[in-house]
Amino acid sequence: MISSSDFRTGATIEIDNNVWQIVDFQHVKPGKGAAFVRTKMKNVRTGAVVERTFNPGEKFPKAHVDRREMQYLYESDGNYNFMDNENYEQSELTSDQLGDAVKYLKENMNISIMFFQGTVIGVELPVAVELTVVETDPGIRGDTATGGTKPAKMESGCVVRVPLFINIGDVLRVDTRTGEYLERA
Repeated sequence: MISSSDFRTGATIEIDNNVWQIVDFQHVKPGKGAAFVRTKMKNVRTGAVVERTFNPGEKFPKAHVDRREMQYLYESDGNYNFMDNENYEQSELTSDQLGDAVKYLKENMNISIMFFQGTVIGVELPVAVELTVVETDPGIRGDTATGGTKPAKMESGCVVRVPLFINIGDVLRVDTRTGEYLERA
């Protein structure tokens, strides 16, 4: 059991048979009235983020989420195949289970897959991935003074807004949380 006064960012709890991850929390002690804990929680299965307040000392069962490091192998008919790095067993996940992570997957990439009671509830990608540009408009010499951007299709299929000087074949570092261009690799 975990008390609401012991909430920490990243902690996982069970409420109404759902697994919730604490995204943000704040202990509030108003001048008038009782103290409370304001939290922002993310449903690990659906990805929905909600804000909720709790009384200090409220207790919840701690969700024991197992994280396994797995290597992405290949995609076949909308199913994505992964290999466990410890026991070399292969698992197949659907695009629904992976969510937005599908846009950043590259073959042989290691990601952390979260399991709760034996079922996949989500994935954790690295903060940034290096992807190669496969399609973009050519940059025009001298057009960089405006600081404009253009769309670029990456090898994984995602489209990222990049500066005008980026060309086909460039390897870029992309933030997986926001989908934004960070820098050239």
